[in-house]
Amino acid sequence: MAARSFSIGGSARAFDGQRVLSDPQLLALAGGILAVLVAGSLAGWILSRSGASLAPNFVARVNAWWIMAAVFGIALATGLAGATLLFALVSVRALREFLTITPTQRGDHGAVLLGYFAVAPLQYWLVFTGWYGLASILIPVFAFLILPGAAAMAGDCDRFLQRTATVQWGLTVCIYCVSHAPLLLTLQIPGYGSGNAKLLLWLVLVCQLSDVLQYVWGKTCGRRPVAPNVSPNKTWEGLVGGALSATAIGAALWKVTPFTPWQAAGMALAVTVMGFLGGLVMSAIKRDRGIKDYGTLISGHGGVMDRIDSLSFAAPVFFHLTRYWFT
Repeated sequence: MAARSFSIGGSARAFDGQRVLSDPQLLALAGGILAVLVAGSLAGWILSRSGASLAPNFVARVNAWWIMAAVFGIALATGLAGATLLFALVSVRALREFLTITPTQRGDHGAVLLGYFAVAPLQYWLVFTGWYGLASILIPVFAFLILPGAAAMAGDCDRFLQRTATVQWGLTVCIYCVSHAPLLLTLQIPGYGSGNAKLLLWLVLVCQLSDVLQYVWGKTCGRRPVAPNVSPNKTWEGLVGGALSATAIGAALWKVTPFTPWQAAGMALAVTVMGFLGGLVMSAIKRDRGIKDYGTLISGHGGVMDRIDSLSFAAPVFFHLTRYWFT
């Protein structure tokens, strides 16, 4: 098992920035994203000149997208190491935001430190080496058993179950789930060559476009909230309109994937639905804690967890669907 897993890792290392920079489809996709960002900046300038009340927030969001797109592009261009490092940093920051707003205390310090400085780096090292077998069970098996033991040894039994579940769930959603995004780069997909960077970009693009389009559809024609006590702004009209729109875009971009048009549509629909559930669940946690955002790091967007809540749910489902059906 281990030898086979490391052979995948060896193939994964063939993914590098040089191939990314010479891939015409990927460059065309990047050009399309650039054009959208330019259009967004132009729209922001027009709104600012008109004195529209939403202009400052819109401009801040577009400027943040410029930075996020640039960082993601640099990560892909630097190869597997750069992409893995980027998602590792994003994961650890998201975990910090999550644990900051949830109930932990002195007795959890040992488990939290193990999560930050042992489990998270090891998980992403396994992703980098392509050791799928261990990466798939490190957190749901080993961390699941060892971290509560570390907390129990501290001798603090006050709300022990609640605190342990909080640390476990935060580690799972912020580290384990998000790590499936760069893990896509290690898959060997017959007939797809070294196109895994395009597949990762496709996933992120569909997931983020779904968020934006659900917001647009919800604002323009949303009437019936999906879960009014959780997030009144998430409506059935926004969900259906945004999901179908993002699915159509995902299907239209099928040539950059190993899927047929109908397969790309099905995978995009799975991504949008799981992304919506991710946003809804993370909103429920914010509602429970009485906060609006997980942080303030990204201007106009909130914290890192606010930006990747949909990806954290969509990435593992997309990875396993792709691995099961296409490798």
